Amino acid sequence: MLSPKRLLNTSDLRAKKALGQNFLTDLSTAMMIVEKSRLDPEAIVLEIGAGLGALTIPMAKTVRHVYAVEKDSSLVPVLENQLNSFHITNVTILNQNILNLNLQELFEKSGEKFIVMGNLPYNISSQVLVYLIQNRHCVTQAILMFQKELAERISASPGGKDYGRLSVMLQYCASVKHLMEIKATVFFPRPKVDSSVIEVRFHDQLLFPASDEKFLFDVIKAAFGKRRKTLKNALTQSQLSLKSQEVLTGLEISGIDPYRRAETLSVEEFVHLSNTFFLSKKKTIAHV
Repeated sequence: MLSPKRLLNTSDLRAKKALGQNFLTDLSTAMMIVEKSRLDPEAIVLEIGAGLGALTIPMAKTVRHVYAVEKDSSLVPVLENQLNSFHITNVTILNQNILNLNLQELFEKSGEKFIVMGNLPYNISSQVLVYLIQNRHCVTQAILMFQKELAERISASPGGKDYGRLSVMLQYCASVKHLMEIKATVFFPRPKVDSSVIEVRFHDQLLFPASDEKFLFDVIKAAFGKRRKTLKNALTQSQLSLKSQEVLTGLEISGIDPYRRAETLSVEEFVHLSNTFFLSKKKTIAHV
């Protein structure tokens, strides 16, 4: 594997800070990620941010097919050359923004669910997670590399400062497992912080299903929107259009102290509260 710096220089390219480009330089690290991912030889992988192919190549040698998504069109010819030099023919390059990719359409084309893998730029990490949650019917699992700080937030438990909106949304529909740490020194350009690789496995059946998932996510967003405030105040002052008494009644029915804060609620409590509010709204509409 040629070094990213050399590959970029040869093509008269530079890493784009605006796209959060940090290329993996160490082949053994790339191979270890693939190894720890325990990929089935018949799997179809959707790679987010293929870059110069550091992960694409060892993955392609392991699985049946890889859809390599790369937003930066200037990198596509370099990636194609890399794949050709290793005689790899089971990779389809998709030159587009992952957030604009019609995953349902690709799912119907492939005929089976994907394993998603990728080194996610910090500036779109949260958006990609929400995108995967919304499209999880097309995905079995995801092996993703994040900045260490964000990985800790995603897997955080209730009660701490790291526990937030993404923690609840993801843990509502998936289990999260830490796979490995990766030092900043194995990237070019070198980022300021280390990274973590986590495995997300989406549940076939939800332990605590929401009556309306979109509404649940709205409640979670509202609760953490003003996380320093009590739940009563945060929810009353949110975009949920709930009056103070409605919030108090919903919290009471759910057995939740109105003076607690969002970071103290478990996923089950958020679902229960959301279902209570949703049922109340349906009853109100039915009586209008």
